[in-house]
Amino acid sequence: MGIVSEEEAIDELQKLINQVEGPLKKTFERVHQGYLRENLSRFLKARDWNVSKAHTMLLDCLRWRVDSEIDSILSKPIVPSELYRDVRDSQLIGMSGYTREGLPVFAIGVGLSTFDKASVHYYVQSHIQINEYRDRVLLPSMSKKNGRPITTCVKVLDMTGLKLSALSQIKLVTIISTIDDLNYPEKTNTYYVVNAPYIFSACWKVVKPLLHERTTKKVHVLSGSGKDELLKIMDYTSLPHFCRRGSSGSSHHTQSVDCFSVDHPFHQQLYSYVKHHYETQGQGEPAKQGSFHVGFPEPGADGVQIAKTIESEMHKSENCNGLGKPVDDRTVGP
Repeated sequence: MGIVSEEEAIDELQKLINQVEGPLKKTFERVHQGYLRENLSRFLKARDWNVSKAHTMLLDCLRWRVDSEIDSILSKPIVPSELYRDVRDSQLIGMSGYTREGLPVFAIGVGLSTFDKASVHYYVQSHIQINEYRDRVLLPSMSKKNGRPITTCVKVLDMTGLKLSALSQIKLVTIISTIDDLNYPEKTNTYYVVNAPYIFSACWKVVKPLLHERTTKKVHVLSGSGKDELLKIMDYTSLPHFCRRGSSGSSHHTQSVDCFSVDHPFHQQLYSYVKHHYETQGQGEPAKQGSFHVGFPEPGADGVQIAKTIESEMHKSENCNGLGKPVDDRTVGP
């Protein structure tokens, strides 16, 4: 009532959050990393600048972090290393570089991720570790380097191989996306969809109306591998490997920069960081097994509806001609 600007909304939320004490205050410091107002604005954006709703959302996030011990997740390696390799081989995500503005570029193999080599807890643990490493290591480092707050990333979603069998992954994907929506809101500046087959086109047309306009504005479906468009915002060296198709260079070179691979520098640095922080606690070698269990939020009604819609549309498209053929940005709008 009386709040007439975004800056005033941030001021109001800051007054409310200044009242938290103890573990909630400590974990919030992990969240904002010194960029308090930028992080308060994320929660406000996620709740359409309603201060009361943003305050509730932020408190729920902080309680989740404390209850699930998220602050210590970067000292909980997935072991043994073979299991970590299995997770990386079946949960295709990596960081390929940075945009020219300094935003990390995360690549996600939506179509070829199988999530079939470990329990759901390991996949959730891995996803949250990447989120936390991004927020507590990469973004602060880039903010310092660029002399301004950098608090978001871009994601390039590779739809290669997307097919009906992906239905078996919807529950896990919904869990992960719900964790992100509730606890890491507005961390992605733009989503670029590449190598989209017909089935994605069919699903996107029915799912898009169910999404918030704030979300759909972030999604850009690019023609083919998206290389030409992505080169407008990043250098070639930061392109995900699956966007380099049609470029000169041997196939061996393309494979050597596969950002999904456990051998990619990003994953090696992340794993070494987590293992180092475990060892500095004086606990010796990590246990051979035992995932880091995180409380799973119940997907909201919107999330359930979207999952059901995708499932229905993929069934409809099962026998469609050209199911695996890429589409271009003339047939799938952002």
